[in-house]
Amino acid sequence: MSGFSPTSFGVIGLGRMAQALLFPLVESGQVSASSVRAAVASAASADRLRQQHPHLAISTDAAAAWGSAVVLLAVKPQQLEAVAAQAPRPDAAEPPLLISVLAGVTLARLQRLFPGWRVVRAVPNTPALVRCGLTGLAWGEGVDAAQQAWVDALFAQVGEVLHLPEPQLDAFLALTSSGPAFVALVAEALADGAVAAGLPRLQAQHLAQRTLAGTAALLEQRQLHPGQLKDMVSSPGGTTIAGIRCLEQAGLRSALIEAVLAAAERSRQLA
Repeated sequence: MSGFSPTSFGVIGLGRMAQALLFPLVESGQVSASSVRAAVASAASADRLRQQHPHLAISTDAAAAWGSAVVLLAVKPQQLEAVAAQAPRPDAAEPPLLISVLAGVTLARLQRLFPGWRVVRAVPNTPALVRCGLTGLAWGEGVDAAQQAWVDALFAQVGEVLHLPEPQLDAFLALTSSGPAFVALVAEALADGAVAAGLPRLQAQHLAQRTLAGTAALLEQRQLHPGQLKDMVSSPGGTTIAGIRCLEQAGLRSALIEAVLAAAERSRQLA
């Protein structure tokens, strides 16, 4: 896979995203289960996760995790300063690798808070939970080609990976990480409309989800511009154009544009 083969893998914060990344990593053999050291905040969480995953070492003591050759940092951004205060400053000749999935936290801030580490800023999105994700990566100082290839392979197990200039990651996050919530809101509203028009709730939800999934597949597989697909189904004087008129009157497109811009700006503020 690459010339980089870490013998230990630490995880600080074992929430859903960290689990989505860790478990395929172990299943593929990229790291062994015995080399994983995970740290969580509460004893109750540690007990629950140990019962679910008895093959993993999970503790509230982060010392072992911080001693690993690679550490996945997956806490909430608001916890970063407190967590960083507990991290050791490496004295090894080969600096360990820190992979952060914290929203909005820049490479400069990571390198300031974790001196002596090589850092990677990763922006994965929620569809990674079903291995249909998108991840944007930006590299800190000193991360070599072999380490980059290893990190690429980690995130490729849960979806598509893109290398981006760090200034573009806020927009990437706004579209791909916040975007699923915006799409979910659209799916919920479409289902509500179908219920109002007479369909049962569960059927309406299923049909809304399948409509969104099928539309995304059609756009991607046929390489269509969204406007082309809209025009394909908008017959003169028909049902679709009547609905689109309502959406335009309500400002749907403008609202979505502003939502992405607001999410990008919030990401910048978190830095």
